[in-house]
Amino acid sequence: MMLLTRANRAALHRNAKASAAAMGKDLGHRPVVKLFTPWGSATWLLSELDQDGIAFGLCDLGMGEPELGYVDLKELTDLRGPFGLRVERDLWFKADKSLTEYADAARMAGSIEA
Repeated sequence: MMLLTRANRAALHRNAKASAAAMGKDLGHRPVVKLFTPWGSATWLLSELDQDGIAFGLCDLGMGEPELGYVDLKELTDLRGPFGLRVERDLWFKADKSLTEYADAARMAGSIEA
């Protein structure tokens, strides 16, 4: 399975361009995709992707400290777990709130709940 579809990439790039133009203002973007490790509890809700493949979103490595930050999409694509398992995209994820709202809830809960 492809980690991101063409439509995912287009939406992520649009959000990144809008954020760059807004010069640091929170535009209330909703996450475009949810990625996760099927062998563990790492989860990423991504809302932006720049031309160099660096994504912005809510990152939770499963250690009780979810945070907003950047992740290299190539690193996620190359990541391998037991038996060669790869990071997967949640095909059924549909964002129902902004990334900031997910981040606030995740900080309270200690993990992403999406």
